[in-house]
Amino acid sequence: MKKLETVLSPALLSLTDVKNKTVVVIDILRATSSICVAFNTGVAKILPVSTPDEAKLFKDFDFLCAAERNAEKIEGFDLGNSPKEFSNPLLADRNIAFTTTNGTKAIKLSKENGANIIAIGSFLNIETLVKWLQKQNDDVILLCSGWKDKVNVEDTLFAGAVAIELKASFSISCDSTLLAMAAYTSVKDSLQEFILQSSHAKRFEKLGISTDEVSTCLQLNTAPVLPLMQGEYIINCTPQEGM
Repeated sequence: MKKLETVLSPALLSLTDVKNKTVVVIDILRATSSICVAFNTGVAKILPVSTPDEAKLFKDFDFLCAAERNAEKIEGFDLGNSPKEFSNPLLADRNIAFTTTNGTKAIKLSKENGANIIAIGSFLNIETLVKWLQKQNDDVILLCSGWKDKVNVEDTLFAGAVAIELKASFSISCDSTLLAMAAYTSVKDSLQEFILQSSHAKRFEKLGISTDEVSTCLQLNTAPVLPLMQGEYIINCTPQEGM
């Protein structure tokens, strides 16, 4: 039976054999949520890059440039890391070079460690993601982006939510997965209230970012897309109905 593991921080990924496995990168607040919204809006492709300076290089190739550090949009860039920015219809058919504090780092780390497939997970596409994972033959790793290599609440809870949906299709003996499942089960009925107590929500509060940003990232299935890495780019690979 295929196996499901959870890695609670990118700092722990080196302890796990990633090769030939599917890695689901999770950054609920906010990179993977923004990526899902972008593709739901009609963005053509997203290039995850390591630094703001690297993102700027792609302006000459008709890319929009999106950059965030420490939860704030970097001045001079077209976009930051808010799902609301990525819902602009003018983004349809555009390419975006994207760098964030945590999420794009986790995506690139997964690729560097030899993942077979890299998928993007959020509450906004959870149903589409779960249905796709159930049909895959690979073992799966749920990689939480965390905050600067520290474990965080929102990514862990999402991993738990996914694991609960997949437990009939996968063998689960990973302690991190069991913890994530137990955590999600205990707070799922007051998920937003719980996450608003988290360090990342408090960080938003200090920066004057509305709690609506958290609410947006916790909505279920509002961006039912399947973003996957293809070479260096993330593209929308949403299955057609009936497939």
